[in-house]
Amino acid sequence: MAYVAVRGGREAIENAERYLRYQRDAGPTPPLQVAQVAARLHLAVDRVMGEGSLYAPDLAALALIQSAGDTFEAAFALRAHRATLPRVATSLAEGTAAMRVIRRISSAFKEIPGGQILGPTPDYTLRLLDFSLVEEDQAARVARLETFVRAAGSAAPAPDTFPKMIDILRAENLLADEPPAPDEAPFDVTREALRFPAPRSAVLQTLSRGETGGLLALAYSNMRGYGAVHPTIGELRVGFLPLKVAHPVTGRPESIGEVKVTEAEIISQFPEAGETPRFHLGYGLCFGHNETKAISMAVLDRALRQGGGAPSEDGEFVLSHVDGIEAMGFAGHFKLPHYVTFQSSLDRIRKMQVRHAGT
Repeated sequence: MAYVAVRGGREAIENAERYLRYQRDAGPTPPLQVAQVAARLHLAVDRVMGEGSLYAPDLAALALIQSAGDTFEAAFALRAHRATLPRVATSLAEGTAAMRVIRRISSAFKEIPGGQILGPTPDYTLRLLDFSLVEEDQAARVARLETFVRAAGSAAPAPDTFPKMIDILRAENLLADEPPAPDEAPFDVTREALRFPAPRSAVLQTLSRGETGGLLALAYSNMRGYGAVHPTIGELRVGFLPLKVAHPVTGRPESIGEVKVTEAEIISQFPEAGETPRFHLGYGLCFGHNETKAISMAVLDRALRQGGGAPSEDGEFVLSHVDGIEAMGFAGHFKLPHYVTFQSSLDRIRKMQVRHAGT
């Protein structure tokens, strides 16, 4: 059998793209609007922003529409757009104690200063299909919104800030203080290639823009026993952080907005030989509301710092494989023509069969 290159060219490629758009546009429903996706599918938008490494809800919603809901493709498009944008300023470091909290829980302490704030979550209800959404009634939707707003208006106002729960452990000398990082500028993974061993700033950046499922798989392997981290959530926060930059003329910090983030601080017991037994901390923070990613990131942060023989404790292994866009690109490139290399493999196998038949 002969193997020849498939002929297509520009017209075939353009037709393939038209067919893809037809599949997205076909059907009896009106076109999706960016504002609609940003509001109704906000968790998917948050995930795409985190993996695309760009905080832009409307652009993430646009990318989801363009990709027909494929979060890998949407994150790819968003990160590609990010590469075209100028850098006009660098944000100032901001402690998360200043977060405007909408959700705050701790599984380590029942009673916490400020109280447990459940916020928006499905964690405490059954995951059952809601068939009322099949034919959602606008009047019923408005009534639900009005009921919620009335109930929220009668509730006691939440504090502006909340204390950090890990400070309770630190005050009792129950939490190991990590050695301070060298006094150097943070590593920028968008401008420099990773080097190993990677500085912690590079580790956290890489994890924060990693693919949620990839982070979860590696963290899950560690928690199941292929590693030594058994986490307890000291504190999980979802809320809005002020975004501040230095004024170009005065140099004073100026607030230019806020970003929604999820922060997870996990506590793990891992006494070092010869040291006072204390807990150790793992940290995760990512764009948007994505608790699974923040917790997985915190577990991997702890696993990478303590080290060990498991894959999830190997910095080069973890950081080289959690970027969903790179992984998707590598897997996807196998769909491109490999005629020459496969012809070489065919020739080699045929010659090997001839030699094998002669023995």
